[in-house]
Amino acid sequence: MGGLNKPAAASFYPGEAGGPRWYLWEGGFFAIGQAGGEVPSHAHHAIQIVLAIEGRMGIRQPGEDWREARGAIVRPDVEHSFHGRETAGAMLFVDPESSEGAWLQTGLVEPITLVPDARLEACLGELRAFRERPLEAMEVGDLVRHCVRAFCAGAPPSRRLDARIASVLAAIRESDDLRISLEDAAERVHLSPGRLAHLFKDEVGLPFRRYMLWRKLARATLAIGRQRSMAEAAQEADFADAAHLTRTFHQMFGIPPSVMLRGSFFEIASPFGASA
Repeated sequence: MGGLNKPAAASFYPGEAGGPRWYLWEGGFFAIGQAGGEVPSHAHHAIQIVLAIEGRMGIRQPGEDWREARGAIVRPDVEHSFHGRETAGAMLFVDPESSEGAWLQTGLVEPITLVPDARLEACLGELRAFRERPLEAMEVGDLVRHCVRAFCAGAPPSRRLDARIASVLAAIRESDDLRISLEDAAERVHLSPGRLAHLFKDEVGLPFRRYMLWRKLARATLAIGRQRSMAEAAQEADFADAAHLTRTFHQMFGIPPSVMLRGSFFEIASPFGASA
């Protein structure tokens, strides 16, 4: 794929009348609408599924050429750039620690997997119907599960997270306060902080403090939808201020959080089960 022109204000899904539709839950989201231009290099802990309902989009890792596809899946914490090429599309962020996230990852050998066109058809048909006639189409939670499971290989994995890590993750998900320290978490599962830090990194793939920053950002994303205010979202998710939230959001998503204010928001229950 050759070079792609970067628009003056690169963004994601700002295009069609009324803006995109964002469906958010704790730990992930589903967005559908008109894609924008280039989203520069970034990395986040979610599994990212990008689907072009019409046309094709571009994706690459740092230092690589653009690759063109109708569908791509990015593993957690992989640095990448995305180019929507002004196509109608959908994006899914899936919690890697969810049951469907763990299942999806069993078939992802490469950092970025381009999905063959033939594997996309059933999912793209449902997405088209949902985009054009949302009240007549599949319910949104069912649609999200349908699309994710369409790319899962074989049977669900039998391996589960270490029970102690699963307990810590459940406590983080259920807590209203995201100032849980490594020491607090270690005490909960009767481990030393050093031992928990090592086990957490092995099981989750991120250091504990980096994971907590990701969870704060996920909660801030929900708060942006609820409050429509960066300052209030930053306070609700325990960021120092709106500037801190904006920097972190840009680092992990490649776009400023203001882009998310250009559409309609719907908060839904998580479509996925816990992994343990």
